[in-house]
Amino acid sequence: MFESVLTAKGKTTIPKPVQDALGVNSGDRIRYVMSDGEVRIFAVRPNGGLFGTLKHDGPPVTLAEMERAIVDGAKRSCGRTQ
Repeated sequence: MFESVLTAKGKTTIPKPVQDALGVNSGDRIRYVMSDGEVRIFAVRPNGGLFGTLKHDGPPVTLAEMERAIVDGAKRSCGRTQ
């Protein structure tokens, strides 16, 4: 468990072990997520770091196929089939 002091301007220093656990350095962004009276801190990762994380073994999908899949998924979530 780690603690830090909140200044009059609402600033605090994130303890070094927490920075290390998040993998953040000076100038990096962090995100605060509040839920049920708790706050969780996450490192904000640039979207470029996601490239190549999802694998697709099939043929390329067209934009029209993607749009059709989005519409079909929205219809299903609303209980519609047509």
